[in-house]
Amino acid sequence: MFKKEKTKSLIALILGLLLVFGIYVNYRNLVLSPNQRKIGVTYMTMNNAFYKVVNAEVEKVADSKGDILYTRDPALSVEKQYQQVETFISKKVDAIIINPVDSTSKQIVSVLKKAHKKGIKIIVVDSQLEDDSVADTTVVSDNYNAGVLDAQQMMSTVSQADILLLEHSETLSAVDRIKGFMDTISGHDAYRIVARRESFGQTERAMPVVEGVIERETYFDVVMALNDQSALGALAAIKEKNLSRKIYIYGVDGSPDMKNFLNTTNDVEATVAQSPIAMGEKAITTTYQLLEGKKVDRLITIPVSLITKENISDYDVTGWQ
Repeated sequence: MFKKEKTKSLIALILGLLLVFGIYVNYRNLVLSPNQRKIGVTYMTMNNAFYKVVNAEVEKVADSKGDILYTRDPALSVEKQYQQVETFISKKVDAIIINPVDSTSKQIVSVLKKAHKKGIKIIVVDSQLEDDSVADTTVVSDNYNAGVLDAQQMMSTVSQADILLLEHSETLSAVDRIKGFMDTISGHDAYRIVARRESFGQTERAMPVVEGVIERETYFDVVMALNDQSALGALAAIKEKNLSRKIYIYGVDGSPDMKNFLNTTNDVEATVAQSPIAMGEKAITTTYQLLEGKKVDRLITIPVSLITKENISDYDVTGWQ
């Protein structure tokens, strides 16, 4: 009986302490942070380590200022992202950082216009909106140049190629990468596009798509992928189908997985490094500049760099740059 009473007293004490702590946290937020900002963040998918790194930088700065960050994952659904922005509006956020699921979506633009009319700052990251009039600023990598760099590397490596393109046509950043690649090989008849497939930038979607190309006996010896996740999906398909010929695989991101393959195998040829760390830092820095009434550039472009076996030692293969 005594032990039961003692246990009850201990539970009551713990619950009391938790209650006091909760009251303290709320008091601190309300009283000690009267100018606390609220920022909504939505990326096209969190099933991509790139966006997790971007968000970690955003979160680090927001937390250091004692502000509130609402991070959401629409999982490549325009409808979900639309609803998430609606929720941000209802929460009366001060700013929205968005990586659009579909750069051309009128639904996304319409809800962002609604937010903008309420004085909410709009920061677009990693991919432009086709109608960018609603964005206060857009932070992107030099995506066109990423495609150029991959194409130049391919052309310096092979004198001719049958090329499979892995695309994500709903995202302007991906479109720009493929355009940079295509413009660079334009006029060089030795480099032929034999197939173009949508992969949505996802490993698990790229793999069956490439398997299908192989099963249809479409010959290719180069894969140009919009990002590293798609490139690695292509590699998985090639391994699964036991293709013995040399296939040159190119990606964009500079992800740890892709750099590890570059460093330890001959399975991939090159990747173009983006910096999600720099992108996250720039996105949150410009967010606060906007909230402070400062002027920022409408378009902020972050440089990219080619990574090959020749310079892989200059990079951290275990993390992002």
